[in-house]
Amino acid sequence: MAPILYDYCRMPMGDIWKEDGDKRCKLVVGILGLLVVVLLGVPLIFFIIKANSEACQDGLRAVMECRNVTYLLQQELAEAQRGFRDAEEQAVTCNQTVVALMASLDAEKAQGRKKVEELEGEITTLNHKLQDASAEVERLRRENHVLNARIADTDSASSQDSSCAAEPPLLILLLGLGALLL
Repeated sequence: MAPILYDYCRMPMGDIWKEDGDKRCKLVVGILGLLVVVLLGVPLIFFIIKANSEACQDGLRAVMECRNVTYLLQQELAEAQRGFRDAEEQAVTCNQTVVALMASLDAEKAQGRKKVEELEGEITTLNHKLQDASAEVERLRRENHVLNARIADTDSASSQDSSCAAEPPLLILLLGLGALLL
């Protein structure tokens, strides 16, 4: 005897699939569709429940607050960087001004030293002229003294007034000093 489970099909397999194929296909598609809806729907429902939970709402509020604070900090940073760039530009300008002023000061010092040297040379020349004039005045005084002595000798002989005789040597002395100073 043959086993019962191995019963032969009396219709060809192609015909069986044709008759039951449309029904089976619709059933499989329906089951797969239902399975997809359930598999996607259940996590979606859990996600919606969790997304609307208090903790999630608090987290969203915290994220928004962090974004706002971050934006404000970025604005402050940008403003501080602008201020820093402005300060750097001012420092560069100040440094250039200091360099220019130092160069100008050095030029003025050099010009001042040159003028001082010229004036010192002029003072030296004038000191020499003054010494020469003083020597000339001393020489003229001696001559005047000698002339006054001669005039006094001749005055006592001629008995004229000595004050009139002293005027010409004094006049010569003043003329000599005037010539030296010119």
